[in-house]
Amino acid sequence: MPALRSRTLVIAAAAAVLTTVAAGPATAATPTPKSPVAVGFGGAVASIDADATAIGTKVLRDGGNAVDAAVAVAAALGVTDPFSAGVGGGGFFVYYDAKTHRVHTLDGRETAPKTADANLFVENGQPLPFNDAVTSGLSVGVPGTPATWSEALRKWGTRSLAKSLKPAEDLARKGFVVDSTFQTQIANNAARFAAFPSTRSLYLPGGAPPAPGSVFRNPDLANTYAQLERQGVDALYRGPIGADVAKTVQQPPKDPASTLNVRPGKLSTADLAAYRAIERDPTHTRYEGLDVYGMPAPSSGGLTVGEALNILENFDLKHVSKADYLQYFLESTRFAFADRNRWIGDPAVIDVPARELLSQRFADSRACLISKDKAATSPVAPADPRHPARCAAGASPAPTPYEGENTTHLTVADKWGNVVAYTLTIEQEGGSGIVVPGRGFLLNNELTDFSFTPVTPGVPDPNLPGPGKRPRSSMAPTIVLDHGRPFFATGSPGGASIITTVLQVILGRLDRGLSLEDAIAAPRASQRNSAAAQVEQAFLDQPETADLKARGQGFSTAPAEIGAATGVERLQDGRWLAAAEPVRRGQGAAQVVWPARW
Repeated sequence: MPALRSRTLVIAAAAAVLTTVAAGPATAATPTPKSPVAVGFGGAVASIDADATAIGTKVLRDGGNAVDAAVAVAAALGVTDPFSAGVGGGGFFVYYDAKTHRVHTLDGRETAPKTADANLFVENGQPLPFNDAVTSGLSVGVPGTPATWSEALRKWGTRSLAKSLKPAEDLARKGFVVDSTFQTQIANNAARFAAFPSTRSLYLPGGAPPAPGSVFRNPDLANTYAQLERQGVDALYRGPIGADVAKTVQQPPKDPASTLNVRPGKLSTADLAAYRAIERDPTHTRYEGLDVYGMPAPSSGGLTVGEALNILENFDLKHVSKADYLQYFLESTRFAFADRNRWIGDPAVIDVPARELLSQRFADSRACLISKDKAATSPVAPADPRHPARCAAGASPAPTPYEGENTTHLTVADKWGNVVAYTLTIEQEGGSGIVVPGRGFLLNNELTDFSFTPVTPGVPDPNLPGPGKRPRSSMAPTIVLDHGRPFFATGSPGGASIITTVLQVILGRLDRGLSLEDAIAAPRASQRNSAAAQVEQAFLDQPETADLKARGQGFSTAPAEIGAATGVERLQDGRWLAAAEPVRRGQGAAQVVWPARW
């Protein structure tokens, strides 16, 4: 049986290679190899980091399911991508259950303290400067990430929290090889990191960021994970970790020599004890015969992506020119963002018209405002989804406020067909800039996602701060089903540009004939109801850009890049494809359990 023996040897060799990669972080200055695309059997993982992806792949190989692997990957990203996510942040978890063919979501968004009111970021009658609010205790919400991990494992996982966190603990203790992205993120924040001895000693040893090729270790974070393994998440929400968090927020550990004005917050141990990760019904949109599921409010991701898709059902994107396709894409999000800004907030406080925002009738009333030949003038006004009238809109415009862009996204599938799309964050690059002393993790600045004051004076703003309220988000983890079975899943970091990135990936895959990996790699544009769409240089370099400018589209170049998406896709032959960014943020990492060609 030479053919069978040959196949067995191929699989055994692949397993040996993957076991070597997944066994743990490099102890010498040799980074873990990574590839942005992988195809094979047994499940798939895609994230921004090779060590995290390898950990998730090993969980799948050892018999864990997609939820087990997603939690393990997320915990590892708290080690290797700590300026985007971690114990001190929050996020949104979307899960497809292969047994029931149902999609579930968990809302792990941070919450404001019970003492917060609409003037949380108002001082002397004026809104605080944004950067002053970021690096402060005022901006820190109750972390939701550990509760999300615990609840996801309880509902759908097969492993304990302790077993799921252990690989990340080992990674933090043994260390990983620093790359240029990690160094640059520290350098970008060096001035404010230096203001806090707990942050400075961890990320600026000797007064400078660790050099690429060096091994970075975080024993305090390893010990935090170990305590969560022993005591569960109560160690944070009702125990000593939480006490340290509350003390850090109320008394920010600033160096007395620093000139930064670091305002204290009022987050308390009672706020931590009251926190819950909430299971919510996913958003659901039909697009070209497929079912698109996403995250509901307080995220605006699923609702805004869904509205834009419904708007675009009015146009045949498969058969129009590329310039026409881009025109329709840009205009769809221009109008969808106006509606998002007016109507979406925390559903525990705001009556969000979710069903109406996703109605095709409402989308059609917005689509008729879109011209193929002329861009609308932003900021456009929202419409009332409860009383849609053809081509009608409100009188007051609804511009989009700024959101922090440093989030991370992971996508996982297992051999049973379960899928997870999980976006998590600490908001700004480096969050609040404050490492909890002795704990090894940065606190979020998520409350700056609230509107500091009403975006449009005289018009109700659904996203003002309030007691226990969850700020609006743009995170958009998305799963697309074909007749109840997974087709692909995707998501991205990028603040408010997450919505446009996810939409662009979906359209590229479904309408423009792109593979998932090419849809993820495509040049980005993000029109968020502003005079100029934010675009990457590669987008400006396209020949279609001149045509779009002639139609009145305005463009401003992004500071560097937009998003860093990942995704998985179930191929027709039963294999999984995992895809991550080929260039952005130093390249992502995709891996499958058995990368064998049968």
